[in-house]
Parts: sequence; C-alpha cells; structure tokens
Amino acid sequence: MLQESNRIEFKVELNDKLEKEVVAFLNNKEGGILYVGVDDNGKPVRISDIDSTQLKIADRIKNNILPSTLGLFDIVTEEIDNISVIKILISSGLEKPYYIKRQGMSPNGCFTRMGASSQPMSTVMIDDLYSKRIHNTLRNIASPRQDLTFAQLKIYYQERGLELNEKFANSLELLTPEGKFNYVAYLLADENGVSIKVAKYAGSDKVDLIENEEYGYCSLIKATHQVLEKLKIENITRAKVTNTKRVEKNLIAPIPMREAVINAIVHSDFSREIPPVFEIFNDKMIFTSYGGLLPGQSKEDFFSCSSMPRNRELMRVFKDVGLVEQLGSGMSRILKEYDKSIFHISEHFIKVEFPFSLPKDNTIIANGDDNGNEIGDDDSEMMKVLGLLEENASITAKQMSEQMDISARKVSRLIKALKENGKIIRVGSDRKGYWKITQ
Repeated sequence: MLQESNRIEFKVELNDKLEKEVVAFLNNKEGGILYVGVDDNGKPVRISDIDSTQLKIADRIKNNILPSTLGLFDIVTEEIDNISVIKILISSGLEKPYYIKRQGMSPNGCFTRMGASSQPMSTVMIDDLYSKRIHNTLRNIASPRQDLTFAQLKIYYQERGLELNEKFANSLELLTPEGKFNYVAYLLADENGVSIKVAKYAGSDKVDLIENEEYGYCSLIKATHQVLEKLKIENITRAKVTNTKRVEKNLIAPIPMREAVINAIVHSDFSREIPPVFEIFNDKMIFTSYGGLLPGQSKEDFFSCSSMPRNRELMRVFKDVGLVEQLGSGMSRILKEYDKSIFHISEHFIKVEFPFSLPKDNTIIANGDDNGNEIGDDDSEMMKVLGLLEENASITAKQMSEQMDISARKVSRLIKALKENGKIIRVGSDRKGYWKITQ
C-alpha cells in the first residue's frame, strides 16, 4: 500500500494547498509525487470530475508558481483498487527556490519537504538557494540566428493532434527575457548549426572507421527521429541455435536503447555547443552526451528514476510530440534490462555502453538468414508492429497497414495478439490515447 514520505503526498481532493505541495517538491532534491483522490491511509477516494480537475491542476501549477514550471511536471491518471486517481509527477527544478507567486520569494511562499510534510523555508535557506541558481540556461541564451522558422516542429505537433498558434513561442518559452528567440528555439528550428554524429567502426575500437553520418542542421525533433531510425537499423536481430532451442535477440534491448538515445539528446548541455555522439562497434554501442551530473546531483540521484531535467523546455516539447512518455520513466526502463555499470559518469560527460547480447560465432544467424529456421510470418510482423509503436505510440492501424503493406484487418489481429500476450496495453481512449509497450 502507498504511504506518504519525503517523495509522496496524498490529498483527498483539490484544495488551496496544491501550490504549497508542488513548490515543496520542486525545491526538493528528488522531486516527488502528489496524489489527488487518495486519503491519508493510502485509500482511493472517487473524484467527481477527474478531467476538469486535471485541467484546473495544470492551470494552477502553470500560473501560480515561479520560476516557470514548464517541463517540470506531468499529470496522469492511475488506477488504485479500480478507482481512478490523479497522479502529479514533479521534477526537482534547476532554478530553486521556487515559490508561490502571490507570496513572493519569502518564507510564506517558499517550501521544501521535511519528512512527510511540506515546511516553510527560512530566509537563510532561500538566500542560499538563490545565490546558487543557474541563470545561464538555454532559455536565457539568445539564438545565434533570429530568422528562424518552425514548419517541422508544427508538423510533429499536428501529428499528435496539437496545433501551435501564433503565440507558441511564448507558451513553449522560446524567447529570452528581452523577447528574442533563445537557444531552445534555435535547436527546434527548421535550420540550425547543430549536428548529431553517428559513427560506425569495423572492430571493437576506433581504429577502423567505416561510417560517419551526421543528422542535424534541422529541428532537433527531426534529428532525434533520424538517429533512432539509424540505430534501429543497426540493432539487428541475431538468432543463436543450440541443440535444444533457438534464442533470438536484438543486439541491444530496443526499449532501453531508445530511452538512452532520447536521454542523451534531451539532457545534453547544448550551451557549450557539444552535441551527443553515438558510436557503433562490432561488440557494443556507446552513447556519449556532454554535461556530466547536474550541480547538486549525486550518482544516487541520477539512478533514482526521479526526473531532474537539464533542459526542461526541451523536455516539454519532447513529451508533447511523444518522444518522452512520462517524467522519470526513461531511467527505470533502462535499469529494468541493464545494470548501472553500463553508465560511465565523469565531470563533463555521461557515457552509456550497451554490450551486444549474443557473441559472434558460427551458430549465430543475423537477421534470420535463410536456413529454414526463420520465425513465422506472424511473429516477424508482430516485431514490426512493436517497432512502429516504439517510434510512434499514437500511430493508427491504418498507418501501420500502409507502412507494413498488409491489410488493416491483419494489423488489428496482430495488435490483438500482442495485447493478449501482455506485450502492449492501450492507455486512454481510442481517439486520443496511445499504445504502451510493457515487455
């Protein structure tokens, strides 16, 4: 049963203490989770109008707290004992101290978590946090170009059923305090000078470079999709045949690989103009991002699966377009399949080294070579469906049938089989929901 703690708070209903609890979690080193519709004993309490309540919560967090909370919170529903409750996931913010707007940066407006409660911060604590505040964020750095266009970004939003109106630069915080396009806007624009490198080597070291691709000079969203597609192609399936069974695996587990790619990009320190690098060897893949741990962040914090985004504005956009599913979920997906030892953290860089799952020997068939041992067509097509769902959780059956060149009826049958096997679940409604891969 859930219990209140330093990172978990319960509210039976939405009340005037919402901002106080959210501020406390924003100022907390590990962030936290606020449940609405749960009593002090962890029992669910039915909410009369859950959709309206979620909208009110989002509006109050967005408008009643400073500095900006964009990209620092996520609101979802969760089932507890067959009753829907509201779960607010709150990241630890980089621009501490956060405070209630109408109370100002004072003990009446600044709170932090102490045990299982939210307590006012002292003036000394407030002054200390303010002196350490990181002001040189991407939001405050002017774009090197001001003639930016955003056609690609608008297309990605439209694909998710979202429209960017004429005020999108304000709502997505793409402007500096002086009203100029900032570096976030530069990264998301149709044209920029940012390029992500994908290098491929013949062996297990960097001696023999056989491919050196660059993806970029376009919206970071588009570049991210290009990198994901390239690595998906490289992440072939190998089958190892023994006397008793046939074992089939990708070189790297697909879901952790995708999460590591997105993490490397969205958490990279672009202020130094050093983009992430992705390297492919014959026995591993290594993803390197610049930036190291955040100020005040320990390795324990890094692995705790509590979100502390370096670039919250980018995180918001990545979430809007479906590249990020839920705050803090990426690390847990990686650690579900791999040990912490795949991470190598230094002062300025974070490297993730994925060893290939099967050794190279004579008993291995790459990509199911034609030797009479291929898996059945349905299994192969189900893998294709999973691959499409990894790329776009909101893809329709019609879009899948077109991309796979099979009938919509067969797509429906494959999806049904994946659901029955517990591989995927549907989150939300048929029209506005999305698919979630569970295994």
